Amino acid sequence: MTSTPAFTHVGYGEGTRIAIGGFTTVVKVPTVASGGSVSIVEHVLEPGLLGAPLHRHSREDETSLVMEGRLTVQVGDRVAEVGMGEYVVKPRGIFHAFWNAGTRPVRFVELISPGGFEGYFAELAAIIPGDGTPPDMTALVALATRYGMEFDLASIPTLIARHRLKLG
Repeated sequence: MTSTPAFTHVGYGEGTRIAIGGFTTVVKVPTVASGGSVSIVEHVLEPGLLGAPLHRHSREDETSLVMEGRLTVQVGDRVAEVGMGEYVVKPRGIFHAFWNAGTRPVRFVELISPGGFEGYFAELAAIIPGDGTPPDMTALVALATRYGMEFDLASIPTLIARHRLKLG
């Protein structure tokens, strides 16, 4: 069991920034600050980008709050456009994907419970070159497996074509 610190304060613009091409993650509340119960990250996704293809988590539930722009999310078979001030829940065990079909960046805060998944983003940044070169899919699948996640890689061409997206 991880002990919870007595006090954690993360100011505006603070946190650990991780750039993954056109997708930026800032770890605002790491797992250690919550005693393992939750991680909170802030994402910025550039226009026209697929943030993640269909995937599902075996250990975490995710709840996203859109702060700026509009985020499109698919959870199961349902697709919704989520606007500023709106929430979307992505339960563990359910395939989900997200993207920015708009013309401006979308910024959203994601609460991940239980905590621990924020380490995935730092490891992902080492696999995604950020220069448009496709990632090493073997390394990506291995990373997902370590974090108890499964990708539906066959969904990538369909999502890109259907929603006129690109990989970031």
